[in-house]
Amino acid sequence: MSLRGRLFRKESRDRYIERDNRFEKTISGGDLIALGIGAVIGTGIFILPGTVAATKAGPAIILSFVVAAIVCSVAAMCYAEFSSALPVAGSAYSYGNVIFGELIGWILGWALILEYVLAVAAVSTGWSAYFSSFISGFGIHIPQALSGPFDPAHGTYINIVAVIIVCLIAFFLSKGLKSSIRINNIMVVVKIAIIVLFLIVGAFYVKPTNWHPFLPFGVKGMFQGASTVFFAYLGFDAVSSSAAEVKNPDRNMPFGIIGTLIIATILYIGVSIVLTGMIPFTKLNVADPVAFALQSVNQNWMAGLLSLGALAGMTTMMVTMIYSSSRLVYSTGRDGLLPKTLGEVSAKNHSPLHAMTIVTIVIAILGGLVPLDQLTNLVNIGTLIAFTVVSFGIIPLRKRKDIPNHGFKVPFYPVLPIISGLLCIFLMTTLSAETWIASLVWFAFGLLIYFTYGIHHSQLAQKDDSQ
Repeated sequence: MSLRGRLFRKESRDRYIERDNRFEKTISGGDLIALGIGAVIGTGIFILPGTVAATKAGPAIILSFVVAAIVCSVAAMCYAEFSSALPVAGSAYSYGNVIFGELIGWILGWALILEYVLAVAAVSTGWSAYFSSFISGFGIHIPQALSGPFDPAHGTYINIVAVIIVCLIAFFLSKGLKSSIRINNIMVVVKIAIIVLFLIVGAFYVKPTNWHPFLPFGVKGMFQGASTVFFAYLGFDAVSSSAAEVKNPDRNMPFGIIGTLIIATILYIGVSIVLTGMIPFTKLNVADPVAFALQSVNQNWMAGLLSLGALAGMTTMMVTMIYSSSRLVYSTGRDGLLPKTLGEVSAKNHSPLHAMTIVTIVIAILGGLVPLDQLTNLVNIGTLIAFTVVSFGIIPLRKRKDIPNHGFKVPFYPVLPIISGLLCIFLMTTLSAETWIASLVWFAFGLLIYFTYGIHHSQLAQKDDSQ
């Protein structure tokens, strides 16, 4: 077989479904929405509506979230169709393998590993900061040496709280998905309840005059705000990683993905309306605009509750992303592109324990030892690459007669998938040169692994050699 033929050999949908039958189907549509909300709604809901309103959009931040949701919903519909047609683990990685071939699948998988691992590592450091601030109120202080990344010049050697929270979440996930999903669902309810409570309390202090002028930065500012808050919606794609463990995936996968986006949009818009109505937008360019707004109207008790909501938000985000990244790494092991032991599923817990262990170690090292300020932008490019390929992938997916789909299909085909792909490409052009350079280094490393190991050990390679 030619090199080109080896690079673009395609996986079988039926083989994926057969291999993934080792998972236990325990996830309902409601569980999927909780996973999605857990990933999408984090501490950003308490920060972005204020800071972006102050610097880019003004009260029109409300419309910025609407525009961003419309853009994101098109990509979400593409994911919903793929997850309905291909109810397998691995999300865009597996879709790429089936539709475009092994090399494209690997590149997508490598992009998603970057997205999930860096996102969790970054959030674990934020969780550590909030938790340290919370316990300091009780007179408990973490020693400086254990409170930050490895930086001996400033007296820090490891962020021990970040390491512990990542290991605890992975431990609960490894014990079985049912109990982990239950805990995640409870924390999502707590988080939403705190947001709704803010909306109710804040509504009493809304002054319509604060919404004037509504477009202080013009329509251009509103669209700039939309491009910034677009990234607040990222994370719904992680839901598609769970397809192999979902009951009735034809119906529940689209329900979970699209339902996540609808609920997230309502919450973001609600917070934007109340926040910009409580305080003039010019005063919202602070680190904690929602807490600041509450304190300015003497609602300090509610500002304290926000810390609890922030901790719950970050915890559920880590649950979803650690879970999704372990399924992604499992998928690459299942296909032989990484060591096969990573593709094993525990008969007892129906969980890929080896993949979970590797993911946990990597995230704990990054969160505990490495300053992540400059790396978090890489999360965006990994996501947008996956969005782009999945969007355009709807076209060849529809042409595959061997892949039946009795569930959700993107309306206005092929116009909407093409628009979605082009919008994602446009957003990628807005990322900084530093982000592109760092991502090229990451993908070069990924291609090195593929050409030295993956291409020779893949299941498809072994199948070709046996014929």
